[in-house]
Amino acid sequence: MKSDLLENSRKAWPEKFASDEEIFSHIHAGDKIFIGTGCGEPQHLVQALVSFVGASPKAFSGIEIIHVWTLGTAPYLDDKFRDNFRIDSFFISEGTRNAINRGAADYTPISLSAVPGLIRREIIPIDIALIQTSLPDKHGYMSLGISVDIVKAATQKASIIVAQINSHMPRTQGDGFINIKDIDFIVPYDEPLLEYAVEDPGDIIKAIGRYVARIIEDESTLQVGYGIVPNAVVSYLGEKKHLGVHTELLSDGIIDLIQRGVVDNTKKSIDVGKTVASYCMGKRETYEFLDENPTVSFKTIDYVNNPLIIAKNKLMTAINSAMEIDLTGQATAESIGGTFYFGIGGQADFMRGAALAPGGKSILALPSTAVNSTISRIVPSLQEGTGVTFTRGDVHYVVTEYGIAYLHGKNIRERAMDLIAIAHPRFRPWLIDEARKLLLIYKDQAFIPGANGIYPEALETLKTTRSGLSLLLRPVKMGDEPLMKDFFYALSSQSMYRRFMSARMDMPHKRLQEFGVVDYADRMMILAIVKGDNRETIAAIGQYEINEKMHTAEVALVVKDEYQNMGVGHDLLSYLTRLARRRGLLGFTAEVLLENRPMLNLFKNMGFDMEKRSEEGVYELRMTFRDLEG
Repeated sequence: MKSDLLENSRKAWPEKFASDEEIFSHIHAGDKIFIGTGCGEPQHLVQALVSFVGASPKAFSGIEIIHVWTLGTAPYLDDKFRDNFRIDSFFISEGTRNAINRGAADYTPISLSAVPGLIRREIIPIDIALIQTSLPDKHGYMSLGISVDIVKAATQKASIIVAQINSHMPRTQGDGFINIKDIDFIVPYDEPLLEYAVEDPGDIIKAIGRYVARIIEDESTLQVGYGIVPNAVVSYLGEKKHLGVHTELLSDGIIDLIQRGVVDNTKKSIDVGKTVASYCMGKRETYEFLDENPTVSFKTIDYVNNPLIIAKNKLMTAINSAMEIDLTGQATAESIGGTFYFGIGGQADFMRGAALAPGGKSILALPSTAVNSTISRIVPSLQEGTGVTFTRGDVHYVVTEYGIAYLHGKNIRERAMDLIAIAHPRFRPWLIDEARKLLLIYKDQAFIPGANGIYPEALETLKTTRSGLSLLLRPVKMGDEPLMKDFFYALSSQSMYRRFMSARMDMPHKRLQEFGVVDYADRMMILAIVKGDNRETIAAIGQYEINEKMHTAEVALVVKDEYQNMGVGHDLLSYLTRLARRRGLLGFTAEVLLENRPMLNLFKNMGFDMEKRSEEGVYELRMTFRDLEG
């Protein structure tokens, strides 16, 4: 049936089915030739063009090749064609990176959402468009398949359109239809589409994926960027419910979520029920899934990547990666110094659109190091000449294998401390020293180097108190000083006096550091956290400090006034006890004011074997664990 439709087209428009020589004879010196994007690249047409020039090297010269990027071999970049072709790319791929950086090709830095407008206004004129389509249907309509992006705009403005009709190209729904009558030349040629496979993620990438999955809420609408890190995140979203997709790039991982029912698009604010994308790079099985699939809509990139459109999606969540981020929160995904690696693409548009969306989140996920762990991706400042893809205001969350840093609304000092805390431990002392020199943090900022200063994520636990309050019990982090400052200054004078046995109410930086910078081998400081919308509030702080001679620990805790009598202190002390017993400690010691009946009752009700003696209005308590169940 399909072959009959193509044969009918040949009979109806025989002049469109010309030889390569006839087709390429329409090219003139200095023309601009557009080539379809990524996995949708018409490989046969490209090779035919190069073969034509190879056979007739003086047929034309000064041709400008325009595209987003190529996954193919880019044969026109061969040095023997330097007088015939010069590439101008809107994104940089592995195949074009060397040529661009040695000056043999051009790169145009631009958000991809702006490119169709440049083409339509003929700021970037297109003389010939080489595209790839599906077979025509009975009405003569063909689909641009997995590459609509800027290809649609190119077909609307090109003087000559040459289409490689390929039965392997899926017929996708959306904006990508073009009628055979609008095509100038048709080249039927079946060949497998280019496939894009992401390498298997290692333990580092998997850890990042698990952290990012924590941030993503049910009913979110997702954009997932290019590369191994964003793609790996998708594999950890299997337990989420009613996710939607509005993304530039459609990947195998997203298709897997669709097939598993995790992505159903039922809660989207716009394009309800539809997975929206602009192009796809994946495996053959993914392309087969897209064929005639009414639940997936491929739209032009000026729609998909428009920040104002993106921002209409509630809980819009943009997940992208970067090569490097500095301690102030600005990051690059395109170049390091004067060396170009990738491009602006659509990442910045999605990060800004997500930040504007109701409940939206922008997430930057990256490994903490590069080049076999010899270089930190978190740096004091970006190198001179580096392109800033994401400004300091674009990024909400930064995630590495060492945790999550929330930057939105935080000052430079807070950002620097949070980012240092998720850097590779080997580079943290260097980052602290450089941040001090740059006056990004306090000059006297304390720091625990080595393994004893690494945040013990495994000690995080969730609890629900007897009053029904949900708590996250977790160790203190290096960047928690602002949270603790708010906590202590919110305590009543009575609570402060009972905790510190002093009328002193101030909590300067130097004093707060004693709580926030912890050698986890000698001390444990646990925060009882109440989660809010993008904000944590400390409900209580508990700590113990080990007495090596007695093999016990001195314990203390304080509960914020509004959370007292809700079971917070009981659950916090229970957890501290469990951690102390796990360390093999024999018990706790504590000093408690005689008037502090609530704290005395708390210790008493824990079931400790307790001894106490009073001196000058203070009980000195010795509490052993030996009668407690392990």
